[in-house]
Amino acid sequence: MGNIEDIVGSLENKIRNVLHKIELLKLENSKLNEELANNKQVLEAQQKQIVSWEERYEALKLANSILGSDDNKRETKLKINALIRDIDYCIAQLSE
Repeated sequence: MGNIEDIVGSLENKIRNVLHKIELLKLENSKLNEELANNKQVLEAQQKQIVSWEERYEALKLANSILGSDDNKRETKLKINALIRDIDYCIAQLSE
């Protein structure tokens, strides 16, 4: 009889340990989900910042090409030619 009580007691202890581990895992899972959500928000903010910096870079590059910096002479000429074509088109539209 004592042997059965020992087995039942051992099973109860093991079940308690498993339930305790389940609770710990649930807590850890909850913390990890919160961390994941925070990281997603940070990533989204960083991606928006990257887009903003890319737009600024393109605007600066365009400004430099219009100003005629030495690095972008060819690009400057192409941009000026495109602007002249646009102006010519507008004049032609107004003439009609």
